Amino acid sequence: MVRRACSIFNLFFITILFAVFGKLSKAADSNSFEDNFSKSCPDNNFKTSDDGSTWYLSLDKQAGCGFITKQRYRFGWFSMKLKLVGGDSAGVVTAYYMCTENAAGPERDELDFEFLGNKSGQPYLLQTNVYKNGTGGREMRHSLWFDPTEDFHSYSILWNNHQILFFVDRVPIRVYKNANYTNNFFPNEKPMYLFSSIWNADDWATRGGLEKTDWEKAPFVSSYKDFTADGCQWEDPFPACVSTTTDNWWDQYNAWHLSEDNKKDYAWVQRNLVIYDYCKDTERYPTLPEECWLSPWD
Repeated sequence: MVRRACSIFNLFFITILFAVFGKLSKAADSNSFEDNFSKSCPDNNFKTSDDGSTWYLSLDKQAGCGFITKQRYRFGWFSMKLKLVGGDSAGVVTAYYMCTENAAGPERDELDFEFLGNKSGQPYLLQTNVYKNGTGGREMRHSLWFDPTEDFHSYSILWNNHQILFFVDRVPIRVYKNANYTNNFFPNEKPMYLFSSIWNADDWATRGGLEKTDWEKAPFVSSYKDFTADGCQWEDPFPACVSTTTDNWWDQYNAWHLSEDNKKDYAWVQRNLVIYDYCKDTERYPTLPEECWLSPWD
């Protein structure tokens, strides 16, 4: 059963995030695209609203589109509002993610939101994944409790040395804990850029590749606004890292664990929205990865 958004807000984030809202906006000095990002696509595939506050990335048969932050970060809070491709978007993936490299290199760390396109009338699926040193395979898939093509919704990552939380509209949908093992699978050593892109993935994205992209429906457009980055800006040489705020709330004790309200929201997500969890795929992983044994509730 869908719960009202106001009932699933996390008390900690209400008191902390909103208290530092002014500081959040400082993290990305301004909300203009040019100040924060560089784009990588033909001009025809990138547009902005008249006031510059909303950005539109499009995919056609000739090209997709993407952008990357000019700044790298190591730990923090990263958030963007997206409105996804409407109608028949089979085969189309809108990706919003953090990555250590300006390319899909073999040594990369990565934190992914991937929105998998659909046939008209079918629900979007949201896939998240975690990579360390070029190895992924930590996929989860969720359904959403709203239509992400009708309006903007926020998608956020909280990343510190203790956990990685994936949020949708401030609701935690995934908890990824640090095992603190020497060989663990937690990405915490390398700084990351924030990226987004729209691209054709009809070899796998919709019903395992059975539904192909209908190019007669192109261009496919995803929309973005309200970028927030409040974290530790990386400055070479290692390990220099300068916080964008004075309190580093995203790496204080309360951000190392789920709050009581978070736990309720996360439990609701687990009961109602999880489509696939690699930690329950014993056919794929007869011996489950070590992080699967960690409790998200601690």
